[in-house]
Amino acid sequence: MSFAGKTAFVTGAGQGIGQALVRQLAKRGVQVCVVDLDSVSAENTASEIGGISLTCDVSKASELESAIETAREKLGQIDMVISNAGFAHGALDGPASADDQQWQMSWDVHVMAHLRACRAVLPEMLERGEGWLISVASAAGLLSQIGDAPYSATKHAAVSLAQSLAIEHGHQGIRVSTVCPLYVATPLLGYDADQPNDRPNDRVLTAAEVAATIVQGIEEERFMILPHPEAAAHFQRRAADTDRWIKGMQRLRGDAFESGNPQHFVDLHRLI
Repeated sequence: MSFAGKTAFVTGAGQGIGQALVRQLAKRGVQVCVVDLDSVSAENTASEIGGISLTCDVSKASELESAIETAREKLGQIDMVISNAGFAHGALDGPASADDQQWQMSWDVHVMAHLRACRAVLPEMLERGEGWLISVASAAGLLSQIGDAPYSATKHAAVSLAQSLAIEHGHQGIRVSTVCPLYVATPLLGYDADQPNDRPNDRVLTAAEVAATIVQGIEEERFMILPHPEAAAHFQRRAADTDRWIKGMQRLRGDAFESGNPQHFVDLHRLI
């Protein structure tokens, strides 16, 4: 696809992967609406790339619908919706340890926000016979995140939603992609946004590296975009022998907790 002259509505774009992605898009001639819960971050990023900014809590349907309508008024038609907003609070004592509020917020941000955005833009996209729907999920949506069941479950749902959108609307000119990175040096994992290269090894990618992979995947019209290629091998291993996969994850969970640092997410390359 050609990016020049297109418009994009990107959530969670004030920092991290979202910020790196809108920088990449702007360089390719895309008019970008930078959407973020943090108004200052959104405004600063939009100013940097020559886009527009909107403050929005994507977990609230009314705010998201209003933001899309405002973006449409300022940019004209919306060619691309990129749902990138996300969060992780952890549930270190297991799935039942997270309360309903955490589960509901995860559901609203990681799944319903993308669905609601699609509802708002799909009619016009279908009328034109063209549009792009992209969700930034996680490798947790293909595998599992130890110590954060709400995150894992809703990222799985996000990948499933993307698959359904591709199946149901692919013949109508709608391109769909989902992005499933492993570890990225962003504030979500506790990395300093001002020092993105301060990372323990080359398996932790910078936001800029992930953004470059996303743009390439969109250009190639790929459904599954994997910034970390090893995620595909892990996914295949899980599918081939799920019982063995679970036993491996149980061992890794034990190792993480015994080390006294359970929030230091385990290295998936150790799975067998």
